[in-house]
Amino acid sequence: MSDAPRLIDAHHHVWDLRRRPQPWLDAPGHAPIRRDFTTEDLRAAATRPLAGRQLDGTVVVQCVPSVTETRELLHLADRDPMIRAVVGWADLTCPAIGYVLDTLLTDRGGPYLRSVRHLVQDEPDPRWLQRPEVERGLRAVGLRGLAYDLLIRSDQFPQAVRLAERLPQLPLVLDHAGKPPLARGSLNGWERDVRRLAAHPQVRCKLSGLITEADHATWTLDDIRPVWDVLLDAFGPDRLMFGSDWPVCVLAGGWNRWTATVEELLADRTPAEVSAVLSGTATDFYRLTPAVRKERTPCS
Repeated sequence: MSDAPRLIDAHHHVWDLRRRPQPWLDAPGHAPIRRDFTTEDLRAAATRPLAGRQLDGTVVVQCVPSVTETRELLHLADRDPMIRAVVGWADLTCPAIGYVLDTLLTDRGGPYLRSVRHLVQDEPDPRWLQRPEVERGLRAVGLRGLAYDLLIRSDQFPQAVRLAERLPQLPLVLDHAGKPPLARGSLNGWERDVRRLAAHPQVRCKLSGLITEADHATWTLDDIRPVWDVLLDAFGPDRLMFGSDWPVCVLAGGWNRWTATVEELLADRTPAEVSAVLSGTATDFYRLTPAVRKERTPCS
């Protein structure tokens, strides 16, 4: 195993539009990413080191509510050495959720399934995470040693906080820092709520997806720093993890510009703190293992 410092991208996506349509890409402003994206594209894009670290491994995250997509991501992880973990999707409301998860975990690439995510941001019910059938599904997730990725809008924090209160043993990670309204107004409400969630020790947070919440064309480091300062104070570096949200980040500058920004944010931190944000937190939360040589074959 190399002693070189590691860089883990804890949040990226891939998609093949011929195999798996992505209806959300039809929204206005998404034309630049309305094409296929593969792990080879990520390797080509991620050319800039971050704090002297080259990209060493990634966590690939579901895009659409599809068990078939999750299975495809697991198969991809099974053959691509860059992918160390998968955040998949399963219907938490399904009475057979335990069976579905067990099937995924025993399928090809199943051991790479480390977390489940649902697009709560698209749910109009302000108590979706408190529905009895959803809570039952989340308990099934936790019983299998899996974590849960929280994808919420900034106005949905109350249900995330209630989830953390009701299921203290379920490891949670807040995707994209809860989408602070960088382009829409005051951060005061977001700061209050993110601190409430961070008070629960089982919660981690991804430093990801921030530039697409800011003005895509005009954002600067000064726009991102207030969010960073709150996250660092609320969670501490040992509970923060770097993520690119690639290729969505292409809409607002891309992988290299985002990593340059993160490097500036980390400039005054200790080596141990930098290591936590860039690899340690993600490695612990997703139980990542070192890269192993895999047979890279065409998708079946």
